[in-house]
Amino acid sequence: MKSYFADLHIHIGRTSSGKPVKITASDTLTLENILIEASEHKGINMIGIIDCHVPEILVDLKNAVTRGECTEIEGGGIKYKNTTLILGTEIEIYDEFCKGPIHILAYMPTIEKMISFSNWMSSRVTNNTLSSQRMYENGRVLQRKVKELGGLFIPAHIFTPHKSLFGSGVKKSLTEVFDPTLIDAVELGLSSDTSMADQLSELHHYTFVTNSDAHSLPKIAREYQKLRLEEASFTELKKALAEEHGRGIEANYGLNPYLGKYYSTTCEKCGVTKDHDSNICTMCGCKRFTKGVSNRLHELADFEKKREDRPQYNHQVPLQFIPGIGPKTLYKLKQAFGTEMNILHETSEEQLNQIVTGKISSYILAARAGTLQVKAGGGGVYGKVTGV
Repeated sequence: MKSYFADLHIHIGRTSSGKPVKITASDTLTLENILIEASEHKGINMIGIIDCHVPEILVDLKNAVTRGECTEIEGGGIKYKNTTLILGTEIEIYDEFCKGPIHILAYMPTIEKMISFSNWMSSRVTNNTLSSQRMYENGRVLQRKVKELGGLFIPAHIFTPHKSLFGSGVKKSLTEVFDPTLIDAVELGLSSDTSMADQLSELHHYTFVTNSDAHSLPKIAREYQKLRLEEASFTELKKALAEEHGRGIEANYGLNPYLGKYYSTTCEKCGVTKDHDSNICTMCGCKRFTKGVSNRLHELADFEKKREDRPQYNHQVPLQFIPGIGPKTLYKLKQAFGTEMNILHETSEEQLNQIVTGKISSYILAARAGTLQVKAGGGGVYGKVTGV
Protein backbone atom coordinates (compact mmCIF):
# COMPACT_ATOMS: atom_id res chain seq x y z
CA MET A 1 0.00 0.00 0.00
CA LYS A 2 1.09 3.55 -0.74
CA SER A 3 -0.18 7.02 0.16
CA TYR A 4 -1.72 9.25 -2.51
CA PHE A 5 -2.97 12.83 -2.30
CA ALA A 6 -6.37 13.35 -3.96
CA ASP A 7 -8.58 16.36 -4.76
CA LEU A 8 -11.80 15.07 -6.32
CA HIS A 9 -13.71 18.28 -7.11
CA ILE A 10 -12.12 20.49 -9.77
CA HIS A 11 -14.05 22.49 -12.38
CA ILE A 12 -13.21 23.29 -15.99
CA GLY A 13 -13.64 26.94 -16.97
CA ARG A 14 -13.16 26.66 -20.75
CA THR A 15 -12.77 23.96 -23.37
CA SER A 16 -9.71 23.84 -25.63
CA SER A 17 -11.67 25.76 -28.27
CA GLY A 18 -12.54 28.51 -25.77
CA LYS A 19 -16.17 27.59 -25.06
CA PRO A 20 -17.40 28.16 -21.49
CA VAL A 21 -18.04 25.19 -19.20
CA LYS A 22 -18.23 26.51 -15.62
CA ILE A 23 -19.35 30.10 -16.13
CA THR A 24 -17.99 31.32 -12.78
CA ALA A 25 -14.61 29.59 -13.19
CA SER A 26 -11.39 31.07 -14.55
CA ASP A 27 -10.78 30.97 -18.30
CA THR A 28 -7.34 29.48 -17.59
CA LEU A 29 -8.95 26.44 -15.96
CA THR A 30 -8.68 24.21 -19.03
CA LEU A 31 -8.24 20.44 -19.06
CA GLU A 32 -4.61 20.77 -20.14
CA ASN A 33 -3.77 23.40 -17.52
CA ILE A 34 -5.44 21.41 -14.74
CA LEU A 35 -3.38 18.32 -15.52
CA ILE A 36 -0.14 20.31 -15.62
CA GLU A 37 -0.95 22.21 -12.41
CA ALA A 38 -1.98 19.11 -10.48
CA SER A 39 0.93 16.93 -11.56
CA GLU A 40 3.84 19.35 -11.88
CA HIS A 41 3.03 22.19 -9.45
CA LYS A 42 0.65 20.90 -6.77
CA GLY A 43 1.96 17.35 -6.51
CA ILE A 44 -1.52 15.82 -6.40
CA ASN A 45 -1.63 12.13 -7.32
CA MET A 46 -5.35 11.89 -8.11
CA ILE A 47 -7.82 14.53 -9.30
CA GLY A 48 -11.53 14.41 -9.99
CA ILE A 49 -12.50 16.72 -12.84
CA ILE A 50 -16.24 17.10 -12.45
CA ASP A 51 -17.13 18.51 -15.87
CA CYS A 52 -16.14 15.45 -17.90
CA HIS A 53 -19.69 14.94 -19.15
CA VAL A 54 -19.18 17.83 -21.60
CA PRO A 55 -18.93 16.33 -25.13
CA GLU A 56 -15.93 18.45 -26.18
CA ILE A 57 -14.04 17.47 -23.02
CA LEU A 58 -14.68 13.80 -23.77
CA VAL A 59 -13.35 14.28 -27.30
CA ASP A 60 -10.25 16.02 -25.90
CA LEU A 61 -9.65 13.14 -23.49
CA LYS A 62 -9.97 10.52 -26.23
CA ASN A 63 -7.60 12.51 -28.43
CA ALA A 64 -5.06 12.84 -25.59
CA VAL A 65 -5.10 9.04 -25.16
CA THR A 66 -4.76 8.51 -28.92
CA ARG A 67 -1.76 10.87 -29.05
CA GLY A 68 -0.13 9.07 -26.14
CA GLU A 69 -0.22 12.12 -23.84
CA CYS A 70 -2.47 10.20 -21.43
CA THR A 71 -3.14 6.52 -20.79
CA GLU A 72 -6.33 4.78 -19.73
CA ILE A 73 -5.65 2.70 -16.62
CA GLU A 74 -6.90 -0.87 -16.44
CA GLY A 75 -8.40 -0.17 -13.01
CA GLY A 76 -10.19 2.93 -14.27
CA GLY A 77 -9.05 6.52 -14.65
CA ILE A 78 -6.68 8.32 -17.00
CA LYS A 79 -2.98 8.66 -16.24
CA TYR A 80 -1.09 11.91 -16.97
CA LYS A 81 2.52 11.90 -15.72
CA ASN A 82 2.26 11.53 -11.92
CA THR A 83 -1.49 12.15 -11.71
CA THR A 84 -4.59 10.02 -12.30
CA LEU A 85 -7.70 11.80 -13.59
CA ILE A 86 -11.03 10.43 -12.36
CA LEU A 87 -13.87 11.39 -14.71
CA GLY A 88 -16.66 13.14 -12.85
CA THR A 89 -19.66 15.39 -13.24
CA GLU A 90 -21.53 17.77 -10.93
CA ILE A 91 -25.32 17.82 -11.26
CA GLU A 92 -28.05 19.91 -9.65
CA ILE A 93 -31.16 18.09 -8.44
CA TYR A 94 -34.48 19.76 -7.65
CA ASP A 95 -37.11 17.03 -7.67
CA GLU A 96 -40.40 16.51 -5.82
CA PHE A 97 -38.54 15.51 -2.66
CA CYS A 98 -36.10 18.44 -2.45
CA LYS A 99 -36.76 21.58 -0.42
CA GLY A 100 -34.13 23.38 -2.51
CA PRO A 101 -31.50 22.58 -5.18
CA ILE A 102 -28.85 19.98 -4.29
CA HIS A 103 -25.50 19.44 -5.98
CA ILE A 104 -24.13 15.92 -6.31
CA LEU A 105 -20.92 14.47 -7.74
CA ALA A 106 -20.91 11.36 -9.92
CA TYR A 107 -17.75 9.60 -11.12
CA MET A 108 -17.30 7.04 -13.89
CA PRO A 109 -14.43 4.53 -14.33
CA THR A 110 -13.80 5.02 -18.07
CA ILE A 111 -14.29 7.44 -20.95
CA GLU A 112 -16.83 5.08 -22.52
CA LYS A 113 -18.87 4.91 -19.32
CA MET A 114 -18.85 8.70 -19.07
CA ILE A 115 -19.96 8.96 -22.71
CA SER A 116 -22.89 6.65 -21.91
CA PHE A 117 -23.78 8.73 -18.87
CA SER A 118 -23.42 12.00 -20.81
CA ASN A 119 -25.80 10.71 -23.50
CA TRP A 120 -28.33 9.66 -20.85
CA MET A 121 -27.94 12.99 -19.10
CA SER A 122 -28.30 15.08 -22.29
CA SER A 123 -32.07 14.49 -22.53
CA ARG A 124 -32.53 15.51 -18.88
CA VAL A 125 -30.69 18.84 -18.79
CA THR A 126 -31.12 22.03 -20.79
CA ASN A 127 -27.48 22.38 -21.85
CA ASN A 128 -25.09 19.43 -21.66
CA THR A 129 -22.08 21.60 -22.53
CA LEU A 130 -22.15 23.48 -19.21
CA SER A 131 -21.24 22.56 -15.63
CA SER A 132 -23.54 21.88 -12.67
CA GLN A 133 -26.73 21.85 -14.76
CA ARG A 134 -30.13 21.17 -13.23
CA MET A 135 -31.29 17.66 -14.06
CA TYR A 136 -35.00 17.13 -14.62
CA GLU A 137 -35.04 13.70 -13.07
CA ASN A 138 -35.71 12.13 -9.70
CA GLY A 139 -32.63 11.91 -7.47
CA ARG A 140 -33.09 8.21 -6.77
CA VAL A 141 -33.37 7.48 -10.50
CA LEU A 142 -30.08 9.32 -10.96
CA GLN A 143 -28.49 7.24 -8.21
CA ARG A 144 -29.57 4.00 -9.86
CA LYS A 145 -28.22 5.11 -13.25
CA VAL A 146 -24.83 5.98 -11.74
CA LYS A 147 -24.67 2.56 -10.10
CA GLU A 148 -25.81 0.79 -13.28
CA LEU A 149 -22.73 2.24 -15.01
CA GLY A 150 -20.41 1.23 -12.17
CA GLY A 151 -20.02 4.79 -10.91
CA LEU A 152 -19.64 6.55 -7.57
CA PHE A 153 -22.32 8.86 -6.08
CA ILE A 154 -21.32 11.60 -3.60
CA PRO A 155 -23.49 14.52 -2.38
CA ALA A 156 -21.39 17.70 -2.73
CA HIS A 157 -20.46 20.30 -0.06
CA ILE A 158 -23.35 19.03 2.03
CA PHE A 159 -23.66 21.90 4.53
CA THR A 160 -23.13 25.06 2.47
CA PRO A 161 -26.20 27.34 2.57
CA HIS A 162 -26.88 27.17 -1.16
CA LYS A 163 -27.38 24.10 -3.37
CA SER A 164 -26.48 21.44 -0.85
CA LEU A 165 -28.10 18.50 0.87
CA PHE A 166 -28.38 19.95 4.37
CA GLY A 167 -28.01 23.62 3.49
CA SER A 168 -31.28 23.90 1.62
CA GLY A 169 -32.17 20.45 0.33
CA VAL A 170 -33.69 18.64 3.34
CA LYS A 171 -35.28 19.46 6.65
CA LYS A 172 -33.78 16.69 8.75
CA SER A 173 -32.61 13.56 6.92
CA LEU A 174 -30.88 12.67 3.63
CA THR A 175 -33.42 9.84 3.27
CA GLU A 176 -35.95 12.51 2.25
CA VAL A 177 -34.12 12.80 -1.08
CA PHE A 178 -31.80 9.81 -1.63
CA ASP A 179 -31.52 6.07 -1.19
CA PRO A 180 -28.92 6.01 1.61
CA THR A 181 -27.54 2.65 0.42
CA LEU A 182 -26.49 4.16 -2.93
CA ILE A 183 -24.25 6.88 -1.48
CA ASP A 184 -20.50 6.16 -1.55
CA ALA A 185 -19.32 9.13 0.54
CA VAL A 186 -20.28 12.69 1.43
CA GLU A 187 -18.26 15.82 0.71
CA LEU A 188 -17.98 18.17 3.68
CA GLY A 189 -17.30 21.55 2.03
CA LEU A 190 -15.03 24.40 3.11
CA SER A 191 -16.96 25.55 6.19
CA SER A 192 -17.14 22.24 8.08
CA ASP A 193 -14.88 19.46 9.30
CA THR A 194 -15.15 15.92 10.65
CA SER A 195 -16.06 16.86 14.21
CA MET A 196 -18.84 19.15 12.98
CA ALA A 197 -20.28 16.64 10.49
CA ASP A 198 -20.22 13.77 12.97
CA GLN A 199 -22.82 15.62 15.04
CA LEU A 200 -25.33 13.98 12.66
CA SER A 201 -25.67 10.31 13.57
CA GLU A 202 -26.98 9.32 10.11
CA LEU A 203 -23.63 10.34 8.62
CA HIS A 204 -21.55 8.12 10.89
CA HIS A 205 -21.29 5.19 8.47
CA TYR A 206 -20.27 7.37 5.48
CA THR A 207 -16.72 8.22 4.48
CA PHE A 208 -16.03 11.98 4.52
CA VAL A 209 -14.17 13.50 1.59
CA THR A 210 -12.59 16.96 1.52
CA ASN A 211 -12.09 18.63 -1.85
CA SER A 212 -11.28 22.07 -3.21
CA ASP A 213 -14.27 22.79 -5.51
CA ALA A 214 -11.62 24.74 -7.43
CA HIS A 215 -12.80 27.53 -9.74
CA SER A 216 -9.23 28.61 -10.58
CA LEU A 217 -5.82 26.93 -10.85
CA PRO A 218 -4.44 28.29 -7.55
CA LYS A 219 -7.44 26.88 -5.65
CA ILE A 220 -6.68 23.28 -6.65
CA ALA A 221 -5.86 21.27 -3.50
CA ARG A 222 -6.89 23.92 -0.99
CA GLU A 223 -8.67 20.87 0.48
CA TYR A 224 -7.75 17.25 -0.22
CA GLN A 225 -7.24 13.85 1.37
CA LYS A 226 -4.44 11.31 1.70
CA LEU A 227 -5.60 7.92 0.42
CA ARG A 228 -4.15 4.49 1.20
CA LEU A 229 -4.22 2.52 -2.08
CA GLU A 230 -2.40 -0.13 -4.08
CA GLU A 231 -2.40 2.26 -7.06
CA ALA A 232 -4.06 5.52 -8.07
CA SER A 233 -7.06 4.16 -9.98
CA PHE A 234 -10.86 4.30 -9.95
CA THR A 235 -11.17 0.76 -8.61
CA GLU A 236 -8.81 1.53 -5.73
CA LEU A 237 -10.65 4.80 -4.97
CA LYS A 238 -13.93 2.89 -4.80
CA LYS A 239 -12.41 0.44 -2.31
CA ALA A 240 -10.98 3.30 -0.24
CA LEU A 241 -14.36 5.03 0.05
CA ALA A 242 -15.87 1.70 1.15
CA GLU A 243 -12.91 1.06 3.51
CA GLU A 244 -12.33 -2.35 1.93
CA HIS A 245 -9.27 -4.62 2.02
CA GLY A 246 -7.06 -2.18 3.89
CA ARG A 247 -7.78 0.75 1.59
CA GLY A 248 -9.11 3.97 3.04
CA ILE A 249 -8.54 7.61 3.84
CA GLU A 250 -5.47 8.14 6.00
CA ALA A 251 -6.14 11.83 6.67
CA ASN A 252 -8.29 14.75 5.54
CA TYR A 253 -6.68 18.12 4.92
CA GLY A 254 -8.98 21.10 4.90
CA LEU A 255 -9.40 24.69 5.89
CA ASN A 256 -10.17 25.52 9.46
CA PRO A 257 -13.97 25.89 9.08
CA TYR A 258 -13.63 29.49 10.24
CA LEU A 259 -11.84 30.23 6.95
CA GLY A 260 -14.76 29.00 4.85
CA LYS A 261 -17.15 31.44 3.19
CA TYR A 262 -20.21 30.25 5.10
CA TYR A 263 -19.18 29.42 8.66
CA SER A 264 -21.09 32.23 10.39
CA THR A 265 -24.62 33.53 9.85
CA THR A 266 -24.27 36.98 8.33
CA CYS A 267 -26.39 39.86 7.11
CA GLU A 268 -27.02 39.61 3.34
CA LYS A 269 -26.82 43.39 2.98
CA CYS A 270 -23.78 44.45 4.98
CA GLY A 271 -22.04 41.16 5.94
CA VAL A 272 -22.08 41.70 9.71
CA THR A 273 -22.27 38.53 11.81
CA LYS A 274 -25.74 37.95 13.20
CA ASP A 275 -26.50 38.49 16.85
CA HIS A 276 -28.23 35.20 17.70
CA ASP A 277 -30.72 36.97 19.97
CA SER A 278 -32.01 39.25 17.23
CA ASN A 279 -33.68 38.78 13.83
CA ILE A 280 -32.60 42.25 12.75
CA CYS A 281 -29.07 43.24 11.76
CA THR A 282 -27.61 45.47 14.46
CA MET A 283 -25.61 47.38 11.83
CA CYS A 284 -28.05 48.15 9.00
CA GLY A 285 -31.47 46.94 10.16
CA CYS A 286 -31.77 44.30 7.43
CA LYS A 287 -33.87 41.21 8.25
CA ARG A 288 -32.30 38.86 5.70
CA PHE A 289 -29.41 36.62 6.72
CA THR A 290 -27.36 33.88 5.07
CA LYS A 291 -27.44 31.05 7.60
CA GLY A 292 -23.97 29.81 8.50
CA VAL A 293 -22.91 26.17 8.52
CA SER A 294 -22.24 26.30 12.27
CA ASN A 295 -25.79 27.46 12.93
CA ARG A 296 -27.36 24.94 10.54
CA LEU A 297 -25.46 22.10 12.22
CA HIS A 298 -26.65 23.32 15.61
CA GLU A 299 -30.22 22.81 14.33
CA LEU A 300 -29.52 19.32 12.97
CA ALA A 301 -27.15 17.91 15.61
CA ASP A 302 -28.28 14.76 17.40
CA PHE A 303 -24.91 13.37 18.53
CA GLU A 304 -22.07 14.85 20.57
CA LYS A 305 -18.99 12.76 19.68
CA LYS A 306 -17.31 11.92 16.39
CA ARG A 307 -16.85 8.33 15.24
CA GLU A 308 -13.75 7.03 16.98
CA ASP A 309 -12.14 5.48 13.88
CA ARG A 310 -12.37 8.58 11.69
CA PRO A 311 -9.15 9.63 9.94
CA GLN A 312 -7.44 12.66 11.41
CA TYR A 313 -8.76 15.95 10.06
CA ASN A 314 -5.93 18.45 9.68
CA HIS A 315 -6.79 22.14 9.71
CA GLN A 316 -4.25 23.02 7.07
CA VAL A 317 -4.10 26.45 5.46
CA PRO A 318 -3.19 26.59 1.74
CA LEU A 319 -0.05 28.56 0.88
CA GLN A 320 -2.12 31.18 -0.97
CA PHE A 321 -3.96 32.04 2.28
CA ILE A 322 -0.76 32.72 4.21
CA PRO A 323 0.18 36.39 4.72
CA GLY A 324 3.34 37.32 2.81
CA ILE A 325 3.08 34.54 0.21
CA GLY A 326 2.25 36.20 -3.08
CA PRO A 327 2.88 34.81 -6.58
CA LYS A 328 6.61 35.68 -6.56
CA THR A 329 7.28 34.09 -3.18
CA LEU A 330 5.29 31.01 -4.10
CA TYR A 331 7.27 30.71 -7.32
CA LYS A 332 10.56 30.85 -5.36
CA LEU A 333 9.34 28.16 -2.98
CA LYS A 334 8.30 25.85 -5.81
CA GLN A 335 11.57 26.45 -7.63
CA ALA A 336 13.39 25.31 -4.51
CA PHE A 337 11.18 22.46 -3.31
CA GLY A 338 9.16 21.31 -6.31
CA THR A 339 5.48 20.96 -5.51
CA GLU A 340 3.15 22.57 -2.99
CA MET A 341 2.62 19.18 -1.33
CA ASN A 342 6.38 19.04 -0.65
CA ILE A 343 6.36 22.55 0.82
CA LEU A 344 3.34 21.88 3.05
CA HIS A 345 4.30 18.39 4.21
CA GLU A 346 8.02 17.76 3.90
CA THR A 347 10.19 20.89 3.90
CA SER A 348 12.00 21.64 7.16
CA GLU A 349 12.17 25.00 8.92
CA GLU A 350 15.88 25.22 8.11
CA GLN A 351 15.19 24.66 4.40
CA LEU A 352 12.36 27.20 4.38
CA ASN A 353 14.51 29.84 6.05
CA GLN A 354 16.96 29.63 3.15
CA ILE A 355 14.24 30.83 0.76
CA VAL A 356 11.82 33.01 2.75
CA THR A 357 11.87 35.13 5.90
CA GLY A 358 11.58 33.55 9.30
CA LYS A 359 8.12 35.05 9.70
CA ILE A 360 6.83 33.41 6.53
CA SER A 361 8.42 30.06 7.41
CA SER A 362 6.77 30.23 10.85
CA TYR A 363 3.42 30.78 9.12
CA ILE A 364 4.00 27.75 6.88
CA LEU A 365 4.92 25.53 9.81
CA ALA A 366 1.91 26.78 11.78
CA ALA A 367 -0.29 26.10 8.75
CA ARG A 368 1.09 22.55 8.67
CA ALA A 369 0.37 22.09 12.35
CA GLY A 370 -3.07 23.69 12.16
CA THR A 371 -2.23 26.33 14.78
CA LEU A 372 -2.74 29.56 12.83
CA GLN A 373 -5.11 32.11 14.33
CA VAL A 374 -8.07 32.85 12.09
CA LYS A 375 -11.12 35.10 11.87
CA ALA A 376 -14.40 33.46 10.85
CA GLY A 377 -15.93 34.04 7.43
CA GLY A 378 -19.56 34.11 6.35
CA GLY A 379 -22.04 35.27 3.75
CA GLY A 380 -19.78 34.32 0.84
CA VAL A 381 -16.64 35.99 2.25
CA TYR A 382 -13.67 33.88 3.31
CA GLY A 383 -12.26 34.07 6.81
CA LYS A 384 -8.75 35.45 7.32
CA VAL A 385 -5.50 34.32 8.88
CA THR A 386 -4.73 36.82 11.64
CA GLY A 387 -1.56 35.45 13.20
CA VAL A 388 0.56 32.52 14.39
